[in-house]
Amino acid sequence: MLVELRAENYAVIDHAIASFGPGLNLLTGETGAGKSILVDALALLMGGKASAEVVRHGAEKAVVACVFESTPAAETILEENGIDAEGAEIILRREILSTGKGRVFVNNQAATVAVLRELAPELALVHAQTETLSSFDQTQQRILLDRFGGISTDAVAETHARWRDAQAKLNDLLQGEQDRLRMVDLWSYQRNEIDAARLLPGEDEALETEKRVLANSEKLFAAAMSGFDQLYEGSASAEAALRAALRNVEELARYDGRFTESVQQLASARAIVSDIASGLRDYADAINASPERLAEIEDRLALLDRLKRKYGQTAADVIAFGEDVAQKLAEVEDRDEILKALRAALSDAETAYNQAAAALTADRKAAATKLAKLAEAQINSLAMKVRFQIAVAANEQESAWTSHGWDEVEYRIATNPGEPLKPLDEIASGGEMSRVMLALKVAVEENSAKAHKKSPTPRTLVFDEIDIGIGGRAAEAVGQKLKSLARGQQVLCVTHLPQIAAFAGTHLVVEKREDHGRTKTQIRVLDDRARTHEVARMLSGAKVTDTSLQHAAQMIATSR
Repeated sequence: MLVELRAENYAVIDHAIASFGPGLNLLTGETGAGKSILVDALALLMGGKASAEVVRHGAEKAVVACVFESTPAAETILEENGIDAEGAEIILRREILSTGKGRVFVNNQAATVAVLRELAPELALVHAQTETLSSFDQTQQRILLDRFGGISTDAVAETHARWRDAQAKLNDLLQGEQDRLRMVDLWSYQRNEIDAARLLPGEDEALETEKRVLANSEKLFAAAMSGFDQLYEGSASAEAALRAALRNVEELARYDGRFTESVQQLASARAIVSDIASGLRDYADAINASPERLAEIEDRLALLDRLKRKYGQTAADVIAFGEDVAQKLAEVEDRDEILKALRAALSDAETAYNQAAAALTADRKAAATKLAKLAEAQINSLAMKVRFQIAVAANEQESAWTSHGWDEVEYRIATNPGEPLKPLDEIASGGEMSRVMLALKVAVEENSAKAHKKSPTPRTLVFDEIDIGIGGRAAEAVGQKLKSLARGQQVLCVTHLPQIAAFAGTHLVVEKREDHGRTKTQIRVLDDRARTHEVARMLSGAKVTDTSLQHAAQMIATSR
């Protein structure tokens, strides 16, 4: 609900504040007082196009601002745009400089006109005299039709998401597949080269050690045998010395127990020397001074070095690289099965979407026939003579598939006998536009109420000069329809007819006066007495008579 609207240095308005209530809010006043200008200001806050011409003469900038009650969907839009919510209200402000530049603020935080346009469908739908029904585009027409028919798009949205996901997976695979296929020859060569080498983890290190042994076999044999002689075999070997020392210490231990532990230590040392000597002898015996084996190892190491330069620093790295290449080749070889599965999933998703979208089209066509009939009757009760039709066309091309179906919904109208049906936005008269919108909204809301379906949309509906070209009973019918519509949502309407003004829940009068040679605008909320006087003024003109006052009071009482 719109709580408050402010305008400063906007057109002929120097400073004006309007406070609104729930239900039907009617704005009246003399011609040129600025009633429609206020509606234009609200349209500007809904993302309308701004111009430096709206800045009051002599001012540097025009400022328009409003306060709306917040909605969950509006708060979500704010969050998506990085704007903090401020309690239960949303504050919009727009500044237009005399240079033509401007600034936008939402909840006192810098924003853009695009954010205002995102918020507009959640806050207000404005039908101003200065605009066409472009704001009521095919998207809004489809949404209104779905609301009328109680039509849910959840099933279509779910199948559409499945189709998009399946399509994305297939496209990703096909795009990556082209690159992989170009690499198949290289991967195959790499895998074959690594497999042919039959590498073992740690093989390169082991061969390097063996190569060093073979290249120095004579030195190693001499060293091993010399060590063996010094430790065990020679007459002055360590083992012989330890054996002699052990006999002497054993003799001491026979008479003095303090040497018992020494005997054990010498025996242990003798055993260690014997083991080391045996190891040296066995090592010397195992040395193979074969030049053929050395050449074989050098060839193998050369192969390993070549592979490591290409695929890794160690034999283990080369083996891991080969396994990775083999995996890639396996994936390429399995591509046919993968592609087959993805194409099957895409086909299933397409079938599911087609079925859901076709069912949605059928529901919309049925609802369109019913809404067109009701809307035509409602429009013709407002001093118009029209033919009205709602066309629902299914565009089954994939480029037209959306989460809300593939339908193109277009409202068409012929405002004069013999004329062809034309799109709604080609209506020339602003008053006709507003009456058509009023009739559509009333038809939808009354149908929803009868069917106990969704509650009315929370956004504010604004109609400017809805009474152009009508009077008498037609005007009273418009007032009744406005009041009916306002039972479930806030409605703002600018009117010049007392028959409509009598139905106001909140009645505001827009007045202008001259102060120091400049025009100033004032907006007042009328109490019951002032309201009766205003309706009487609208009935009789500048001079209010007792008769007009009585007539006004009777009209207001009847409207209740």
